[in-house]
Amino acid sequence: MQLAQDPDVTDYLIAPDPKAVRLTRAVRGMDHEGQETTLNVVEERPLTIFLNAQEIVTAMTIGDYPEYLALGFLRNQGMLRADDEITRVDYDEELETVVVRTGRATDYEDKMRRKTRTSGCAVGTVFGDMMEGLEGVTLPQTPVRSSWLYALSAKINRTPSLYLEAGAIHGTVLCEADKPLVYMEDVGRHNAVDKIAGWMLSEGVSAADKILYTTGRLTSEMVIKTAMMGIPVLASRSGFTAWGVEIAQQVGLTLIGRMKGKRFVCLSGEDRLIRDADPALIVDEPKRSGRKGAV
Repeated sequence: MQLAQDPDVTDYLIAPDPKAVRLTRAVRGMDHEGQETTLNVVEERPLTIFLNAQEIVTAMTIGDYPEYLALGFLRNQGMLRADDEITRVDYDEELETVVVRTGRATDYEDKMRRKTRTSGCAVGTVFGDMMEGLEGVTLPQTPVRSSWLYALSAKINRTPSLYLEAGAIHGTVLCEADKPLVYMEDVGRHNAVDKIAGWMLSEGVSAADKILYTTGRLTSEMVIKTAMMGIPVLASRSGFTAWGVEIAQQVGLTLIGRMKGKRFVCLSGEDRLIRDADPALIVDEPKRSGRKGAV
């Protein structure tokens, strides 16, 4: 864990660690002029997640925070209930496995057979009855201020990250008001969200007053995971998918995209949005910004 000591990450409880040795590898190649060059590229590692004695999934991940990833994945898939007693979480680095053990006996053979492949990078999965689980979701009417959105966008886009170091990766940030708290990165945006969900579950953190920021598209999977976590606001620099917008409207999630400089678009949950900042006073992004909307 990189604690918030650098001036650029003072608000964070967990910040990216772009210099971590295990997360990238130096690879030599040739550039467009035929000159030898060395490039840091993001690592991908398999992580197999078990729930008690049952193997659930093998995910490709950069390899940090495996316990949070396992807990968050199982929670977001509905395999861990809110009242479940988690007795142990064991990570074996050599075997690249995490075993989550609960006081309740679990058997998800039928659930595993009814899975749907989704648009998330690195092959995200949403199991068959997750959409049914959304029917009981009620999100809090916690307001979100436009001044917070502008502050978060400026802060997050200046934060040293693996994306800025090596690219080919997504980031997701848990925020409270105008402060970013936990910044997770991974090869798939769904993994980054699951790490945050696992951290929240492990630390007993409330979702009611939180905002989730992502660098990637606002897809159905991102909306479903955010709603299942109980977070009322999801924001991104990138754009929307029609199904993502439809589900957000169905569950009453505030969905804000294309957040760049003074500009953003809200396609769902406008009733939570308090416009307390004058866009004319916000400094717009230069055309050649350091971070682009990830796809």
